[in-house]
Amino acid sequence: MIARLLYSALWPLLTPLVKRYLRKRARQAPAYLEHWDERFGRDLPRSDGGEVIWLHAVSVGETRAALPLVKLLRQQYPAARFVITQMTPTGRATALELYPDAEIRYLPYDSAGNMRRFIAALRPKFGVLMETELWPNLLHACRTAGVPLFLLNARLSEKSLRGYRRIGPLIRPAMRALTAVAAQSEADAERLQQLGAANVRVCGNSKYDFTPPADKLALGQEFRQRIGSRPLWVCASTRDGEEALILQAWQQATCGDALLVLVPRHPERFDSVARLAADMGFSVQRRSDGQPVAAGTQVWVGDSMGELFAYYAAADVAFVGGSLLDFGSQNLIEPASIGLPVLIGPSTYNFAEAASLALAAGAARQVADAQSLVSAVLELLQDAGARQRIHEAGLAFTAQHRGASQRMLQLISSQT
Repeated sequence: MIARLLYSALWPLLTPLVKRYLRKRARQAPAYLEHWDERFGRDLPRSDGGEVIWLHAVSVGETRAALPLVKLLRQQYPAARFVITQMTPTGRATALELYPDAEIRYLPYDSAGNMRRFIAALRPKFGVLMETELWPNLLHACRTAGVPLFLLNARLSEKSLRGYRRIGPLIRPAMRALTAVAAQSEADAERLQQLGAANVRVCGNSKYDFTPPADKLALGQEFRQRIGSRPLWVCASTRDGEEALILQAWQQATCGDALLVLVPRHPERFDSVARLAADMGFSVQRRSDGQPVAAGTQVWVGDSMGELFAYYAAADVAFVGGSLLDFGSQNLIEPASIGLPVLIGPSTYNFAEAASLALAAGAARQVADAQSLVSAVLELLQDAGARQRIHEAGLAFTAQHRGASQRMLQLISSQT
């Protein structure tokens, strides 16, 4: 109680820093200045008197992971109004694409007043937090208002557990406010319980339930027509610093006419990544130019949002970014779900169980650094038999682990 009151008292001091942060991010991504009042609790949702189901997914990955569950919830509650909140512009853009008939908003920052007003205005039947969104005042506001709140598809790495333990007096009461928790794995469940969560069940990872969008797979075939029959590998959702390492290793390799496709994780880095490749002497094109990829182009920059499955569908091999440097990896399940040979780097703590299972199933291979990444890519591009074996393993691996969303629905139904 005392810890949360002290935390709440800090928000008037933190708010100017948050606004400064948003303005700084807006220099490269102007969308950070949009819908400003939503972020600070001045533009609240309006009740129409009907049943409301609210789901919070902080950014792109969580927003996509929620789609199979939202489809099931719509079947269970056909008359309900769905409100889906995010914290990032990319997450909001993804939600607008995936949930055109839902109300899409930013979640206000976690001051006590913001959260009290937000929950009072929304009055949801229940709320869902995806993965690891632990805002103490939000959880307190839901408990005070009697709103059941579920933490679903929950994951917690050892690194995050150590961080949360430092604020144990603040986070433990917040965890006890949750109605139930659906953990991705036994290890996640154990760590969440160490943090104070009760009523924890292991339901699996809803990312296995995501169905590749047919329009994006078709777009991938269009990309292939632009590119031709050249070998193609995609570096997907790369993070700052990884592109330079990959380009250096690719520059030193004998790669023939193979095409490297770089798709940075954050759109504000599209320009800098294209400049980096050009400055290193590569012939560069960008997806946004809308032109066929020239035979002499060495690097194609995927500077578009919401088209990751299209790049996967066009590729022969995929590297999943955020894993070469210590970012914990992005979603390796997505390329495996269409049978694409997957390469990952050494850092996989955000997808620890999925990485372990994929490697054991033969659906992915792990590399130590950029040089070994390029060597593995060239080996796979020259070995159609190996690619086919990984293709089959990837399809079997993802099919085996589906069903988490249905189990989460059952958990919600049992508690509401």
